Formats: sequence, structure tokens, C-alpha cells
Amino acid sequence: MDKTLKTSLFQIPGDAPRALSNMDWHANPLGPPDTWSTALRVAVQMMLASHFPKALVWGPEMITLHNDAFAPILGKKQCAQGRSFRDIWAEAWDDIGDIAARALGGEATFIENFPLTINRNGYDEYCHFTFCYSPVFDETGQVSGFIDTVIETTQTVHALTAMQALNDELAHRMRNTFAIVTAIARQSVLNASDTDSAWAALSARMGALAEAQKSLGTTSHRAADIRDVILSALKVHMADNSAVVLEGPSILLPERQSMAMALAINELATNALKHGALAQGGAIRIEWRHKGTEFDMEWSETVPHANGLGKRRGFGITLLDSIVPADFDGTGTLDHADGLLTYRLAGHLPG
Repeated sequence: MDKTLKTSLFQIPGDAPRALSNMDWHANPLGPPDTWSTALRVAVQMMLASHFPKALVWGPEMITLHNDAFAPILGKKQCAQGRSFRDIWAEAWDDIGDIAARALGGEATFIENFPLTINRNGYDEYCHFTFCYSPVFDETGQVSGFIDTVIETTQTVHALTAMQALNDELAHRMRNTFAIVTAIARQSVLNASDTDSAWAALSARMGALAEAQKSLGTTSHRAADIRDVILSALKVHMADNSAVVLEGPSILLPERQSMAMALAINELATNALKHGALAQGGAIRIEWRHKGTEFDMEWSETVPHANGLGKRRGFGITLLDSIVPADFDGTGTLDHADGLLTYRLAGHLPG
């Protein structure tokens, strides 16, 4: 081979031009570079000079030559220089073979985020690529090969998928929260004796829901630990929870049960602050346990002068007796006697 021609053809610095220059082309279907057509030489030089990942595929055997930027696409595959494009991507040929055939037939194809399962690192990977197969014409006007210009978009697709999942998650939470807020706002107003008490009750309940949402927002499964839910609901009413003893195992409550628990604790804490333990220097103990899907939570507070919470029939009592237990598929029981007020929630967790 003419050394001057070889030097000028592969003069671009880099690993790919060096590998092409050192190859024994005599045994390759393309033959020595000094026998290559002008169209092939120009295409090779343009491909090697590009900083965009490119592979030139030439002739009926689809012999491949690629630049340095294409190497990451190949991963740990054996050297692709001078090999058949079909062999290099044998595992994906059912998906890209027809596109390659159309390129050799003179039809360019551009595809964004095309899904492919490839094996470039010793294991199958589900990847995405944006690429264009562009026909390359020789001096006679015939298609002799095509250029594969490609960029991997796997991480971009994953990010878009995650963003869509997040948007769906936010929409789901907003719908649920709106339904709960609407019901609570309506009942708080209807059951209030005046505007100020309605606003106070509504503000406290909305605060409890907001804190519950914060707990849910720290997880990826729309669930929150029961201890976090309880502490968040209590925080709305007291800066110091030293008067409250919590005891129970870690339990993840799904979104609806987290909201229900926050509302229950809010109602109980509101009463404790107005009339019960927190107003009279008493103590509060909250215990919970579960066995399989069976769940039990008990709020108990010492109230020396209990004023009859269980005898009132406001929305707060309805919430504790009916609404919260419904989300646990269970029952709620409120009782007070001998200076002790208790609320027991018995129900079920998701299986």
C-alpha cells in the first residue's frame, strides 16, 4: 500500500484511526486502502474527523469502520473495525436489520429514543438510541454504504420516565388531597357554631394534613411511618411533645391511612389542648401494634376533669367514630371515665 496515502487517510489523531492504520486489509472484503474508491476514502475521512459518534458501513458485507466517539456505544464488544455491522449487532439485528437494508437501498432513517436490547458488557441491557442511517453514494451515483450517526439516550429516557411517574404521582396525590380537603372544609363549616371556630377547626385539620403530606413526600411509595405521621400531627399543636409517650413498631401506612391517622391525632390533640391532658397538666400515651394485617392503636390521656368529649356529636367525633375507622376497615371507640380518656382504633393494614 502507498504509505503516503495510508498516512493521509488515517491522519486524524486517535485510537480509531490508529487501529484502522494498523489493520491488515488484504484479507478484508474492502481490500487495501489504496484500492478504495474516492467515495469510500472521503467518507472515511469525514467520519473520523467527526466528534459525533459515527460508524461507516460499506459494501454488501456491511464492513464497519468507526470513529473514537463511537467506542462508548460499543462498550466492551470486541474490536468492530473491519467487521460486519450485522455481526457486531447480531443480538439486535431483528430490530435494526430492516433499517440497515433500507439505508443500503437509498432510504435515510432518523429515529429518536429507539429501544434496543444490546449486549456490549457481557449482559443484556435495555437501552435507547437516537440515530440516523444515511445512505452514502459512490462516484457512479449508486449507494455503496451508509453512515450510522448515533447518540445514546438511555439516561434521558429514564429521566423522562421518572418525571412522568412523578407527575402522575403528584396528580394522584392532588386528587386525593382535594377530595379530603373538600369534605373536611364542608363539614368543619357546617358543624361550627361561628366563623372563628370554623376557621380554627379548619386550620388545625389542614395543618395536620399538610404535615402528613410532608411525611409521605419523603418516600417513593406513597407511604409513611406511623411514628412520623403521629409526631407531625402533634407538632401542629405543641412545640414540645415531652408530655406524650409513643410506643409501637415501625409500620408503613399507605397514603389514605396516613391522612386518616393524622386527622385522628389532630382531633384528639385539639381536644387535649382545649379541655384535656395538655390543658390540665396530664399525660398522653399513644400505643400501636399489629399482627399480620390486624392493626390496633390506642390514645390514652389522664384528664382529671374530663368535660365529656364522648357526649358531643360534632364533626370531630364523627371523624373519630366513623371516617377514620373506615380507612382502616375497622372501628373507632372513644371513652372516658375516672379521669382517663381513651380512643381505640382497631382495623387492618394492606396485605
